[in-house]
Amino acid sequence: MNSWLEGFKKLKGIGGVLLLLVVAFVYAMFQGGFVSWFLFYLIVPIALYSVLLFFYPLSKLEAERTIETRKVYSGGKFSATIKVTRNDSFPLLFVWFEERVSNSLLHTGSKKQLIFWGMKKEFTWTYEIEHMPRGEHVLEGTSIEISDLFGWVKKNVFIPNTKTLLVFPNLVDMVYIPIETRYDQGAAASRIQVMKDTSMATGVRSYQPGDRVSWIHWKSFARTQTLKTKEFEDRQSQDLFILIDRTLSPMFEDVVDLSASIMQAIVRHQASSAFLSIGQNRFFVQNVENEEQLHRVLYHLTKVQPDLDKPIDQVISQEPTLAQATSLLYITSELTHEWVDGIQRNAGNLRVCRCFVVKNKDEKPNKNENALYQYAKSRGVEVHNITKDRFAQAFMEVNRS
Repeated sequence: MNSWLEGFKKLKGIGGVLLLLVVAFVYAMFQGGFVSWFLFYLIVPIALYSVLLFFYPLSKLEAERTIETRKVYSGGKFSATIKVTRNDSFPLLFVWFEERVSNSLLHTGSKKQLIFWGMKKEFTWTYEIEHMPRGEHVLEGTSIEISDLFGWVKKNVFIPNTKTLLVFPNLVDMVYIPIETRYDQGAAASRIQVMKDTSMATGVRSYQPGDRVSWIHWKSFARTQTLKTKEFEDRQSQDLFILIDRTLSPMFEDVVDLSASIMQAIVRHQASSAFLSIGQNRFFVQNVENEEQLHRVLYHLTKVQPDLDKPIDQVISQEPTLAQATSLLYITSELTHEWVDGIQRNAGNLRVCRCFVVKNKDEKPNKNENALYQYAKSRGVEVHNITKDRFAQAFMEVNRS
């Protein structure tokens, strides 16, 4: 039905042009005189161009996209250049270009350009999208529409060129300080982290991206031509467990940004942690300690949505991995009594529990929130309000408290 309507609209345009030409000719024949014949001869070239444009094959047009911005972060700017070429010089008057995008980018504004093409064989158009939203977006292709002088005849073509665009969370470089350090003989607070005793190798394992060059077992490599990495005795460990809240909230994007920044800081400082994200789907990485594992987490945080449709305390009651956690860092925008009670019931091995509550810059805790924070502290949960402008100092503030 839609294709039939499109065909009718095209025929309606050219039919109107031919009808106008016939009417002008009949008027000139019956009226006579200079003016009537002048109008007829004036309409003839316009109508002739419209007829030629109607039969002009848009298949001759080719579009190529070049992405100018290689890596895009949430809130950043994206730029791309589209080059449209053809192999003839037929004069084109008004041409509309549009980059078709997925629904997730429709609210970012129009990606259209109107030009007077003329007889050129190519045209280059660069467009920008400000304040890119985090997520996975699709650039579907280029839509081109051409028109005659008065818009009587219009033709359009869509040239598909699918490209998936990832917009990563807005990462903040932060100073990472372990929230707890545990030696073999006990627990102690320390700003110095020694993850491995490199004086004592206990074995070898397959090389993983991110491993230090000094840890490579060269003798094994000489024998097998396969990279192996030394395994060392853990002198101290953190057993850090990162849990993020995927409840729908106005601050959810800041929760994601803080989570991604923390995970990046941990890996950059040669530390490790577990990562858990639960919503409509569950995402868990038991050990994040190298770039490859970090990339998995960042890819998840790029696509994640606030889709937790039930209370967080019900979710953690069904999560077996929390039972082994000893140091927990919970990132949310709203702490609840139920979560505090639930984490005490389901994470029985916890020695340290910290909670980052993400707030707006000018937002202060109210009376009920202060009471909740005191209750959480009495249950062994230390709560820290944090705003986006303080993300870089997050761990420093924790260790000062």
